[in-house]
Amino acid sequence: MRITKKLSALSLVAILMIFTLMAGCSKESAGSDSKGKTSDSGKESSGFKLGEDELEYTMYGHYDWYTMPNWGEDVATKWIKENMKVNVKPISSGGNAAQKFNTMIVSNDLPDVMWLDRGPDMDKLREAGALVPLDEYIEKYPNIKEWVGESTLNMLRAEDGKVYGIPNWYTSQPNGNTGYVVNDKIYKELGSPKLETTDDLYSYLKQVKEKYPDVIPYEPGQGDGLDVLYSAFAEEHPSTFVGLRAIPNGDKMTSVFTDPVYRESMQYISKLFREKLISQDALTQTLDQVREKIMTGKFAVYAASSPTEISNLAHTVLRAEDPDAGLKMVWPFHKEGLDKNNIFPGTYSQLGWNVSVITQNAKNPEAIFAFLDWMVGPEGQRNIFWGPEGLYWDGTDADDAPIFTDKYVTDVEERDKLMETTNSFQWVGNTVYIDQSKTKFELTLPEDQQNWATRYQTEITWKTQYNGTEFANLSPMPDSEEGLTEQRVNDIYDEAHAKALHAKSDEEVLKILDEAEKSAQAVGYDKLLEFKTKKWQDNVARMAGN
Repeated sequence: MRITKKLSALSLVAILMIFTLMAGCSKESAGSDSKGKTSDSGKESSGFKLGEDELEYTMYGHYDWYTMPNWGEDVATKWIKENMKVNVKPISSGGNAAQKFNTMIVSNDLPDVMWLDRGPDMDKLREAGALVPLDEYIEKYPNIKEWVGESTLNMLRAEDGKVYGIPNWYTSQPNGNTGYVVNDKIYKELGSPKLETTDDLYSYLKQVKEKYPDVIPYEPGQGDGLDVLYSAFAEEHPSTFVGLRAIPNGDKMTSVFTDPVYRESMQYISKLFREKLISQDALTQTLDQVREKIMTGKFAVYAASSPTEISNLAHTVLRAEDPDAGLKMVWPFHKEGLDKNNIFPGTYSQLGWNVSVITQNAKNPEAIFAFLDWMVGPEGQRNIFWGPEGLYWDGTDADDAPIFTDKYVTDVEERDKLMETTNSFQWVGNTVYIDQSKTKFELTLPEDQQNWATRYQTEITWKTQYNGTEFANLSPMPDSEEGLTEQRVNDIYDEAHAKALHAKSDEEVLKILDEAEKSAQAVGYDKLLEFKTKKWQDNVARMAGN
C-alpha cells in the first residue's frame, strides 16, 4: 500500500522558499564548477570521455516501490563499471518517496540524478533552480539528439524553453505491455473455451473457481488490473483515463464518477469481487506477493499495466517444470457488441514514461550526461539490456542491431533472469532501437524458441495500446489551489473505489459513486477539470505545431 505524507499549503510554500535559497547557492557553486571549466578527464570543451576517467554519482528513484539493485553485481553493470569506469550509488526512497523527497529538499541534500515522473515534483525542482538545463549537452553529444528527436524534445521543454529531463522509453511507434495473461494449462484443461468478451471472462472465471479452489481466478496485480477492465466497456477508452481522474468527452474533461463507462466497469468488477473471482487483497498486496502467484501458476487470468516482465520469466520456469504448463496473452476483452480492434487497455506516449534529471548538486553534470547519452545509444542499450558482448550477442549487423548468439536461444532462463535484473537500470530506454532489434531477430526463430514477451508484444500488446501523448502532464502543482483539489479528489476516489469494490450490489456501486461525485464537487472538482481541459487542449495544439 502506498504511504503518503500530506503537507499543508503553508508548509509546502515554506519548504520551497528554503529550497530556492539553498538551491540558488548550490547552483552558483555548481555553475562555477561546470561552465567554461576543464572536465574531470582534463579535456577542454571536447567533452567527457567515458572509460578514460572514473565517474561516480548518486541516483535516486522517486517511487515508493523502486529499489535499485547494487551496481556492478550483475554481468551488465559489472562490465560498465569495469570498462566505462562508471559507478552509480543508489539512494532509496525507503518505501515513502513523498517523505524522502521533502526531506531532501529541506536539507538541500539532493542526489546527483533523480529518476521521476514528468509533473509537479519535477516542476517544483525546476522552479527552485535545482536542475541543470541540458540543451548545451544535447547539442554536444550525439545520441539523445538523434534518438529522442526534435519533436519529442520540444514537447519536453519547460516554460523557459529549456530541456531538463532525459526521457525514458520515448518512442515514435506504438509500444507498451498492458493487457491480459492466461494460465495456458488451466485454460486447456477447461476445454479452451472462447475468451473474447466480458461475458466469456465471467463464465470462465466461475469455471476456474469451481474446478481449482486453490487458484486465484482473476489476479489484478496491485490493483492496476482492475483499471485494465475499464477499457473493455467502451471503444477508445484506455485505463489511463481512470488514472487521470478525468474522462475526455468532446473537447472537455469530465468527471470519472459520472462517466457511464467507469460506472458500468465498476459494477462488473464489484460483481467479480463479491463472487470471489478476484484476489481479495487486490488493493493491499505487495509486488512480491503478486510475483509469487504468477511464478507458481496459482492464477487463471492475470492483468496489469505491464504483466510481461513477471510473466516472461514465469512462463520459462513453469515450462521447465512441466512441458504442458506455460502462459499466453489474449486479445483484450470487450463488452459484447463493441469492435475488439478499438479496445485499448493501455497507452503509449512519444514522451515515454518518466525522466532522469541532473541536479545542481552534481559536481560534473556533463560527465553524467555523457554517460546517460551513451546509454541512450545503440552500444549502451545493447549492454544494459542484454549484457556485455560475447554473452547473448556478438557483433552487430548493418543496422547496428546486435547479432544474437546461440546462448540467447538455448539459455532462456538465465537470459530472462538477467533481463529482469537489468530492467531496474532502464532509466533512459530507447524503445525504437530495442524493439526493432529484438523483433528483427525473434521473428526469424521457430515459435517455441521466440522470447515470450517479444512474441506477444508483436502479436497483441503493441497493436492494442492507445496513443496518449496528448494527455501527458495534466496535473497541477501540488501546492496550487488546483493541486490541493486534486489531492482531495484522489482521496475521495481511492475511498470510493475501495467501497465500490466491496459493494454488495450493483445499486450500491452507483450510490457510492454518486456520493463521491457530490464530495468531489464540494472540494472544487469542476475547477480541476477545467484546469485539466486547458492543459489537454494546450498539448493538442503543441502536437499540431501551434
